[in-house]
Parts: sequence; structure tokens; C-alpha cells
Amino acid sequence: MNDWTSGYVADIDYTYDFFRELTPSHLGFCAHSKGHDHALDRPNLTYCELGCGQGFSANLLAAANPHIQFHAMDFNPAHMAGAANLARDADLDNVHFYERSFDDFGDAPGLPQDFDVIALHGVYSWVSKEHQQHITNFISQRLKSGGLVYLSYNALPGWAPALPLRRILTNRAEQGSGPLSERIAEAVEFAHQLEQNGADYFTGNPALTKRLSKMKSMPASYLAHEYFNKDWTPFHFEDIASDMSQAKLKFLGAAEPRDHVDDISFSDEQQTLLKMESDPVNRESLRDILLNEQFRTDLFVKGKLPMTERGSVAAWFKTPLALTRHYGGGTVKLSWRRGEIPMDQEQYGPVLTALAQGPMTTRELLELGVFGQMPWGEITRMLTLLIGDGYLAPSLSNEGLEDRRERCRIFNAAVAKRSEESETLQFFASPVTGGGIALDRFEQLFLLARSEGKETPADWANLAWQILAPQGQRLQKDGRVLETAEENLSVLRARANVFAARRLPLCEILGLTLEPTSALATARQDKAAA
Repeated sequence: MNDWTSGYVADIDYTYDFFRELTPSHLGFCAHSKGHDHALDRPNLTYCELGCGQGFSANLLAAANPHIQFHAMDFNPAHMAGAANLARDADLDNVHFYERSFDDFGDAPGLPQDFDVIALHGVYSWVSKEHQQHITNFISQRLKSGGLVYLSYNALPGWAPALPLRRILTNRAEQGSGPLSERIAEAVEFAHQLEQNGADYFTGNPALTKRLSKMKSMPASYLAHEYFNKDWTPFHFEDIASDMSQAKLKFLGAAEPRDHVDDISFSDEQQTLLKMESDPVNRESLRDILLNEQFRTDLFVKGKLPMTERGSVAAWFKTPLALTRHYGGGTVKLSWRRGEIPMDQEQYGPVLTALAQGPMTTRELLELGVFGQMPWGEITRMLTLLIGDGYLAPSLSNEGLEDRRERCRIFNAAVAKRSEESETLQFFASPVTGGGIALDRFEQLFLLARSEGKETPADWANLAWQILAPQGQRLQKDGRVLETAEENLSVLRARANVFAARRLPLCEILGLTLEPTSALATARQDKAAA
């Protein structure tokens, strides 16, 4: 492995996923929920992503938040070249990429002196102690007072039983030869053989059987970066809190809203134990023991600005909320750590029905009377759970919406164009939420067809097939690969009809549709003629 990788996997490209925890509006909601009067709704913000991988999230966020300057770094030159290429295609002028290491990123020309947000998703557990110190130093020097740090990492005690499994996998892969992807597949199969042949390690840790089974269906690009780096450290929360304290940071709360509601994660007896623990760090450590936590998404703050009760209510009042899942009036089932969360349809139904017409602030929903006689505490609890489960998203104000729509249209068109060749990019930027919305390759192609003037679901399916067929792409149904054009078109038409009925209205609300452009259609006609 080359020295410049510092032991990090560079043979296989990182994934192109998007994680909502990186979204400024989502981080702002979580900060308000935990009583911090953040400044993320103000102009001239700066945002830094450390270890940005392919840079897809940074590009998407830049398109959806043109009022924020984004700066993102990664050590991999191929990742940074691809990220810069997408930024050029999307005509983004508010995102800046740096091919740097953690130890010299602070010296990069043009880097702002301070940031409102510094984010690291899936980084801290996978780099060396030396690089962790470089990260802490950077945060100490560059985070503004009152600024937020988002940090996710593998946690203990949840990962403890899997530590030997990781050693089994890496040792086996090191003994092999050939491409890393092949060695990963062979290592996973070897571990599966051990489990199948009654190794006591697996017998004594039955949860590992489920983990191993899931691993067999995961792409090598994920497994490589999750399990096969030289450095791989699950942390106790108190150790992370200690690291962050070096940069004058204190724990604020989880970037997962459902973890703001204790009664859906803990029994009454467990909640009593938590209330007896007055030290906030010890309390979080106790939570991890009670939950057997294996992955944390933490928010830290450099100087908390406590909100008054009145200020908290005002923050809720002005928060726009957008529907992010189709709601047809049926029963909504939310679930979290202890299973299904009891919900009253008479309470959430009017809220989701109202938001199906478009985003509204909490104040506007109150003025419509959709909450009935619900007490304020029950209203905020319900909205927090709906946001946590992905039915709703905290959104941006209407100010600047048209500019955001145009920026997102250009970015989403660049993503959709790439969907003609692959299914790598599976998110569009929303000018409403300021974040990403998952859309698979077929849905992107259907929107692309609409942008070229195709009016019916059948027309969208036809265009999708015109793109897929020459590439040798075939759909599956009931586990069988469909060979004939008629079979493939039949499935595509069915999917297009479902998309038109359920997802398209949501895409329109969230600003994900692509405006009709004759240039795209002309270019395709020219390509077909050639």
C-alpha cells in the first residue's frame, strides 16, 4: 500500500452516498431541539467537511444552499478530481475541494480562517491516532465560537463482539493475492465457513451471524472502507468527549432526532437510571451501555448559547417543515430502538395531509388548526418523531428559493445525465429542504424524460428502455432476469405509473423536477441518429 494513503484503503473508490446528518437545516433543527441558539439561519456561512470521500455530499449541499460557502477535503486525488468535475458540470461556485491530508489542510491556500460548521461522517474511527489529533487541532483553530461539529463514529460497547471478526477478515485478506475486491469476497466467505462449521466464537455471539449474512450482500466499496483500513477504532463516548474537549467543545446532542425522545428508546426503569446520572458525559456513556450502541452521530458545540423557553417556541414557530415521504391517508408506522412507536392517526394525519400541499412553518400549521387540542409538548414530540423517521424534514425559508431552485435544477440535471450511464448517484438536491432526496436510477430517468417533453408514464418508460437496452441492462422480476424488450418495458411502465402516482407529486413539492429543455432532447436525438 502506498505511503500517501497512511494505511487507508485507496484501491477501491469510496461510495457516493448522501447522509442527511450533513444537511445544515437538519443540524440546525437538532441544535435547536437541544436548546442551542445556533446561527445557521444567517448569511455568509462557512461549512467544512473533513474527509469528504467522493465529494458528492458537498456538491449536493452547495447546490441546495447557495448562501453557504462549502470547503471539502480528501487525501485521494481521484476522489477530488471527480468532485471538481461534478462541481464544474453543475456550475457550482460555492464549493471548493482540496486534495490534502489532515496534517496540512490548514495550510491550504484560500481556506477561510474559521467555520460555522465542521463535519466528519465516517472518518474518525478509520484514521490513526495521529490523524485524529490533527483533526482535533484543526477544529480547535478553525471553528467559530458558537459553531457546531458533527462527528460520527463506531461506538462501544456495540462493536465489541465484532472486533475479532474484523481481525479474521483483515488477516485473511492480507494472506491472499489479486484485487482487493476479490480478497474481500474471499475473506467474507471464509468467515462464513467458520460460522457454518460451528466455531464457538459465532455460537457465543449469535448477532454476528446476522451481521455476516448482511455483509455477503454488501458491495466491496462499502466493506473495504468499513472493515479493511489499517486503522479501525470503535470508541467509548467518554473518549470522544475528551478528544473534543481539547478544542473547547462540549457535547450538545445526537444528530438523530429520535434520540431526543427518551421514552422510545428506554423503559421507565432505564429512564430513572439516566435521570439519576447528573454528569452529562457519564450519562451518555450509560445510554450506550443500555442501548448496546454501535454507531453514534454526535453534535458538539464550541460555546453553547442556551435558549429560553420562549426562544425555543419561537424557533419551532419559524421552522418550515416539508413532507419527504408519500402520504396517502393511511396508517403511519414509526419504529425505533424498542420497536414500533405508538402513533395516533387522528393527530398526525391532518399534519401530513396539510404538508402534502406544500411546506409550511409550525406556526402556519397551528393557524390551520391541524393539531387540534394537542398540548405543545405533544406537538413537538410528534413532529420530532416524524422528522426522525423521515416523513418530514426541517427546511429552508422561502427567501432565496428561486435561486436555490435554479442551482438545484442544474445540479440535478448533471446527476440525471450520469444516470444514463450508471446507477452510482442516487440523490437529487432539494431547494426546499437544503438537503438530498433519494431517487433511484429509474426515477431519475423518468424525470429526465419529463424534462425532454415526454408526457406520459409510458413515454418515460420507453425513453428509459432506449437508454438501458444498448448497454445490455436488464430488469428483474420475481428473481428472474427479463430478456425480451416487451418484458422489460412492461416492468418499466408499471414502475413509471407508480412513480407518477406516488413520487412525482412529492418531487414537485420538493423542487426535484427538471425543467423542460429542448437542448437535452436535441442532444439525444443527435446521439440516436449517430
